[in-house]
Amino acid sequence: MKNNIILSVVLVIACLQLKQIERIPFENPTEQDVFAIENSEEALEIMVKKNCYDCHSNQIKYPWYSSIAPVSWFVQDHIDDGRKHMNFSVWGTYSAEKKAHKAEEGYEEVEEGEMPLESYAFIHRHANLSEEERALIVDWFSSLETKYKN
Repeated sequence: MKNNIILSVVLVIACLQLKQIERIPFENPTEQDVFAIENSEEALEIMVKKNCYDCHSNQIKYPWYSSIAPVSWFVQDHIDDGRKHMNFSVWGTYSAEKKAHKAEEGYEEVEEGEMPLESYAFIHRHANLSEEERALIVDWFSSLETKYKN
């Protein structure tokens, strides 16, 4: 009986692998990237790229576990949702009004601890931002909102 259950679980997991996600191909940064347009400290740029770009850019680095269904489906859903809300790679295509709105959303999400997602930070320990790191990102987003609100 126990062997049948194990075999059934293995077969279900194997069958799930047949439905693979469509990965977004990695794209090198262009002149539309936020850091090609906006002035920032190098430390901030490194921090944002390290902690945000996997879900909020076209420079996605898929982790090894994103090849295993059903985890791959959740990962891709988070990426799709993240890019829908903010895509740093296409910052230059946003209108000034949209940039101000995206920047406002950005600092609110970081300030309230909604970003990075807990599930992302749990697996990617580097994404457990300190209060100082959060403040740096919040200040940057706030300055972008002010810049584009006028």
